[in-house]
Amino acid sequence: MKLRLLGGAREVGRSAVLVNDSLLLDYGMKNTEPAGWPVGSVDPDAVVVSHGHLDHVGGLPALLSGRERPPIHWTPPTAAFARMLARDTLKLKGGTMQCPFTDAEVHRLSEVSVTHGYRETFEAAGHEVTLFDAGHIPGSAHVLVDDGDTRLLYTGDFHTDDQRLVAGSTARPEADAVLCESTYSDVSHEPRDEVEGRFARTLRETTVRGGTAVVPAFAIGRTQEVLLVCAAHDIDCYVDGMGVEVLELLRNHPAFVRDPEALRRAASNAREVTGRDGQRERIADQNTVVVTTSGMLTGGPAMTYVPAIRGYPGNLVAFSGYQVEGTPGRELLETGSAEIDGRRMPVSARVKGFDFSAHADRAGLRSFLDSYRDATVLVNHGDRCPAFADELRGDGYDASAPEVGERIVV
Repeated sequence: MKLRLLGGAREVGRSAVLVNDSLLLDYGMKNTEPAGWPVGSVDPDAVVVSHGHLDHVGGLPALLSGRERPPIHWTPPTAAFARMLARDTLKLKGGTMQCPFTDAEVHRLSEVSVTHGYRETFEAAGHEVTLFDAGHIPGSAHVLVDDGDTRLLYTGDFHTDDQRLVAGSTARPEADAVLCESTYSDVSHEPRDEVEGRFARTLRETTVRGGTAVVPAFAIGRTQEVLLVCAAHDIDCYVDGMGVEVLELLRNHPAFVRDPEALRRAASNAREVTGRDGQRERIADQNTVVVTTSGMLTGGPAMTYVPAIRGYPGNLVAFSGYQVEGTPGRELLETGSAEIDGRRMPVSARVKGFDFSAHADRAGLRSFLDSYRDATVLVNHGDRCPAFADELRGDGYDASAPEVGERIVV
């Protein structure tokens, strides 16, 4: 089996893997300024998508500009998320050099979509493919690809522990090679109940003392997870941005969430923000909690809330997810200031990060890979891929960390 890493190798973002020059696994973007896209030109016969986050689906419409438009295989939630994100990218970057597709290509996503459930084997570009629940976000999948000679397991992003929104991954299909994400290969996640407790206490203390708490959250997965946490701890909140649309979509796909009734209660607990007539500015002056996109301060209603609360030390910006290097969120977390909406802004409000990660940590990765000691392990999707591959080799694995653009035979 031949592989070419077009993105996501030794980095987080723009994940894309070409298998046997015909089957493409993911085609994402790197949500930095400027945006990053997979390298090289590609004309696949079919595409299989692991899950609906921008760094895995953001570039898909660009594949649909020619006459030959490959089918895209995914779960139903992933298909819906990809269309949602494509529309948003077009709104934010359309008509500029930052966006390699148009409205026409976005509409074609629905025309080429082929949806599958978990553990339903199908054919794509001459390969036998099966999706397994990856426990990352609703609809996320490990992708098992069999070309008749080699079985490749592309893990996509995954978590081995339960979250409130989805249960952890338990699938361990047999494979000869594993292309494994490594986002948290040097991190041990704090127990989730402890993170939740500290998060809830911090939000409650902020509002009791007269402050406003803004929680930047990824629209897909993290917003709903944070709302579930708020509801479980009796914290009233507002919800703003694309996460509202995702919340409604997930209520129509109950089979892909862990507890549909808990999600319904969480939706009822959160007041939806419409953004009309200065509503956001008024909410920012209240002693309240606002869960809003974008999670890394690259756009969305957070561009209104953070500038509005930045001047008062009693306010809080509570990040709920990983901040990619080069994003305003990472800059704010590390330096206390960031370029937000084109303006350099010092932030006097408290800035804290909470580890609500939907990725496996070091122990989770090692536990997962323990089932693949006889397989070839290719490490990707992380800031320290070579170091993690070295550690695995020291423990007896056949492991390496390919570079972007590298061609490999497994």
